[in-house]
Parts: sequence; C-alpha cells; structure tokens
Amino acid sequence: MKTSFYKWHRILGITALIPVIFWTLSGLSHPFMSNWFRPQITREVFHPLTQRQMNPALSIQQVMDQNHLTELRNFSLVNFGKQTFYQILDRDSVYQYYSANNGKLYPSGDKQYAIYLARYFIQDTLSGIKAASIQTSFDGQYQPINHLLPVWKISLDSADGMDVYIETGQSRMGTFNNNTRKCMLWLFDQFHTWRFLAALGGEQFRIIVLVVIVSVMLLSLISGLTVYVLFWKRFKEIQQKRKANGTEDKRILNRYHRQIGIWVSFMMFTFVISGGFHLLVKLHNLQPDHKQFAQIIPRSQLQISNLKLPIADSSIIKLQVVTYVGKYYYLIINNKKQILYFSTADAIQLPGGDVSYATYLAGFYSEGEIEKGIGKQQPNTTLIKQFDNEYGFINKRLPVERVSYANGENWYIETTTAKLATKVSGIDRAEGLSFIFLHKYFGMTWAGKNIRDIVSILAAFGVLVVSLFGFVSFIKNKTP
Repeated sequence: MKTSFYKWHRILGITALIPVIFWTLSGLSHPFMSNWFRPQITREVFHPLTQRQMNPALSIQQVMDQNHLTELRNFSLVNFGKQTFYQILDRDSVYQYYSANNGKLYPSGDKQYAIYLARYFIQDTLSGIKAASIQTSFDGQYQPINHLLPVWKISLDSADGMDVYIETGQSRMGTFNNNTRKCMLWLFDQFHTWRFLAALGGEQFRIIVLVVIVSVMLLSLISGLTVYVLFWKRFKEIQQKRKANGTEDKRILNRYHRQIGIWVSFMMFTFVISGGFHLLVKLHNLQPDHKQFAQIIPRSQLQISNLKLPIADSSIIKLQVVTYVGKYYYLIINNKKQILYFSTADAIQLPGGDVSYATYLAGFYSEGEIEKGIGKQQPNTTLIKQFDNEYGFINKRLPVERVSYANGENWYIETTTAKLATKVSGIDRAEGLSFIFLHKYFGMTWAGKNIRDIVSILAAFGVLVVSLFGFVSFIKNKTP
C-alpha cells in the first residue's frame, strides 16, 4: 500500500509538472503586471462640466426636429474641442453628435470624442494617433475583466505604445496598456488562464481541461502528504543511519523536496482549492449572456424641454432619458452624485426613482424568475458607491444599486446604462470570498499591497521549487 501511494504520487506529480510551471511563473508575473510595472497615467476619472458651463443654446427637441429625428435610444450633453454637442444614440446603437448651438451634425464625432477622452486621461496632447477603432469583443489585451463594451481602442504613436480603451457613452476609460503590460497580459492569458484552449474547443472545453488538471494537482498534493506520513519513520531512520555512518547524502534533492513540500503544502492547497472552486463555479454559470435591456424613445414623448427642468443647470452633471413601466423620464446626475428622475411629460420628479428603476431592471434581467416566486417579497435596495469583497473592483461599474431578494440573490444594476453589472448568489459569494482570500491573499491587505504581493510571490515560488526538486529527483532515480 505504501509503495502504491509513492508510485501514484510520482505519476501524478509528473503529470501536473508542466501546468504547475505555467501557473506559478505566470502567477509570479501578476504583481508586476498589476502593481509594480503597471503604467501610471495622470487621470483615471473624467470630471465633466455642468450643464451651465456647457451652456447649450438648443434643446434636444429642437435638435431632433431640425435633423428630422423621430426617435432615439438615449442622449447626453458632452463638451470637447471648446464646443458642446448632443451625443445621441440612434436606433442602430451608433452615437451621432449634433452641435448644441446650431444643431448641425459633427461627422466622426464619436471617434473624435474618444480621442479627446484618451488624451484627457493620459494628458498627452503631442503624440499622434496611430489607430482608432471600435472594439465590440474582448481579446488578449482587452480582457473580460474590463467588462465595458463596446469601446474605442485609441492607439497613440508614442514611445511606450500606449493603448487607451474608451467608453464614450459614459465618458469613462476601460483600461490602458503600454508595451510592457501588453506582453505581460499575453503571457498571463496564455499560461495562467490558458486562453488558447478556448480558441481550440470553446470556453467549456477550456474550463473542463483546467478542472481535470487542478484535480490531478490536488491528488498529487494529497498523495505526497500521505507518503510523508506513511514513510516518516523510514525517512528518519535513513537520515539517522547516514549521520551515524558519516556517509554522503545522495538523495539530498528528495529530502529538500519533502521538507520544503511540507512548508508550502498549505499555500499549494489554498491555490488549488480556490482555483478549482473558481473553475467549477464558472462552469456552473456558463450560459448565454443575459439579454440586454433596450429602449426606444419617440420624439413625441419628449414633451418638456430638457432645458426647462425644475433643477439648476449649475447642478446638472449628466442628463439622459429612460423608459420605465410605459412612462418616460429624464435621468439626471447632479453635482452631489444623486440620481434624479423627472417626467418628460410634466417635469414632475419621481420619488425614489433610482430604487424603482433598479428593481424594475433586476426583474427584467432575472427573465421573470423573481416574479414566478423566487422572491415575491419587496426586495431591499442599497446604493453601492465603492467596491467591497462581494462587489469587487473587477466589476468596473459604479455607482450601482444592489437589489437583494429573500432567496439571497443580489442583482447589481447600473441604472445610468440600464446594465446588469453582476449577479451574486450563495455559491458565487462563497467562490468570490475563497478566491480573493485563498488565491489572491486579500487577507493580507492590512499589511499593504506590496507586502501582500511579495507573500504571494514567495508562495508561488515555493510551489515551483518543490515541483522542480521533485522532477529532478525523479530523473535521477530513473538514471542508471
């Protein structure tokens, strides 16, 4: 029995060797990519002008009538190039820009606004624009963790090869990459998440292969610990006999493999369990994307001018329009970051508008499940203004409304875009906590990000050393 455990440990260890090397080396690179070598830019948040500062001369109704527009999906006011424009999202989900002073169409307005925002964020007005293109899907450099789509990819003709990803509809940045970060992203994408498997057989195939490999690693770890326990007395006797006889230790690599393995077994266990749990939940949740909420606003429903609402222009930071249970409202973000709703028919404010709208959207994204009985009670709604352990930075969108139902499901809704930021249920919550604490060591945040990253590097390096010592020992034992 002891011999069988030892044999299987060697087989499992050799099988998992290449994946372990891939994962540990790419894991070692993550702190450099996300922290130490992460490019710095001057601004990461856009601060828009107030409506008073933008000073539009025409209302949205006048612009639509002048250009014979009978409907739109949404609109907003933006200012760049010392001019103010109505940014109108048309039926085809294309942004068109019309002057707020004379109503004329500004050709290539969305592209020019994206370039303006890219230069705003990195504060570079000198570098040329090498390329500007709309990106509607994720790839190795703009990964799913960035969430926002579609975006403009603005590539600057600069020494560091900076790319900036811009979502013009919300005047925000998806991410930014220089040449160094692009290389690290590619390495991490290929050797840690094994994205190449998805290209070969799809996302489900990729996850299943990784689950199998993680299972092999877990069995290798368990069998190794079992071998140590079963052979502990034998190992100790051999060491004592060698010391008594003064003979050379010819199996020093085996000894180091065992000793260091005991020390790093806990770290390897946390990596394997959290990684495996992460993959299983991802496999469980693998399904077509939620249908997206879409609205069409007829011109006839915009009865009250957007310039004659009962709120001071000096407090309006953003203005757009939404439809909710058959009615239409101007959605306004004021300078206190409050989200207010005013009827387009009579300019009367909707009390608790953001809560009502978020609850309505949560019901839409649940595809009727909530109405069928998952949570018939009125949900609790909480405004989330900063990221936390459940709604982490990877979700990107803020502020959001958290719509909580009695069954434990939390639906995070960004009302300003009518988007579902994420849904968290019991298993998602458990997986998220295990991943950030057992895989990314967020439990050491109290010591600072640098210390946390150093500890995670040492843990990954320890696993790598143990694996390599085991491999060399295997080779030496096989050599005649």
